[in-house]
Amino acid sequence: MFPIADTIPSSRVPIVNYLLIFINVLIFSFEIMIPPHPLEQFFYHFGLVPARYTNPMFAYEASLSDNDYLPFFTNMFLHSGWAHLIGNMWTLYIFGDNVEDRMGHFRYLVFYILCGLAASLTHFYTNSNSTIPAVGASGAISGVMGAYMFLFPKSRIIFLYFFFFFFDFIQIPAVIYLFFWFVGQLISGTVSLFVLPQNVGGIAFWAHIGGFAAGMLLYKFFIQKPKRYSDEVEYEIID
Repeated sequence: MFPIADTIPSSRVPIVNYLLIFINVLIFSFEIMIPPHPLEQFFYHFGLVPARYTNPMFAYEASLSDNDYLPFFTNMFLHSGWAHLIGNMWTLYIFGDNVEDRMGHFRYLVFYILCGLAASLTHFYTNSNSTIPAVGASGAISGVMGAYMFLFPKSRIIFLYFFFFFFDFIQIPAVIYLFFWFVGQLISGTVSLFVLPQNVGGIAFWAHIGGFAAGMLLYKFFIQKPKRYSDEVEYEIID
């Protein structure tokens, strides 16, 4: 199944959400012009490599500074391939506009970045010895999804599903979809801690978990309060 849209229209243009998508696409366009070896070094310098902060010898050999914390931020704007980019940006497109609608442009931007930082920190603490660069906006987007689940409990997600040569559309309550998505990430993340070695690349499940949890915990501090109108009404007398 592939998510197509949600059933909640936004009341204003999601300027920040579009801007975030544009920036991610722009940076990826720059990435694909870099030759393979320099691109690898680019990921090591701007992606999140936990071992650069916990293993001084590795940091020295890889020419990475253990005092540079910018990768906790920059990693959320990098992507490893077209599928990675398109999947993340499409998810952000579906859920981000409504969350921005409830928070306002600037508050949504701050919220997005904080969720991305929370995702980076969670990945760092659960994979502290990893020498693999973690890249992607999915941690921050997971925070948007966590906020969406509570802000729009009556929303439904429209999915396109295929069965051989037949296809159709189906609607699933957003709460159910997002809840089971989070549970799936939690199970996969727990398994990865005990089964997969930290130096093997793959999906950063704990970044998703950290971002989603941050979104659930922080969204209340960013939603705009509804405007209150005075009972007094201004009017003009027309003779």
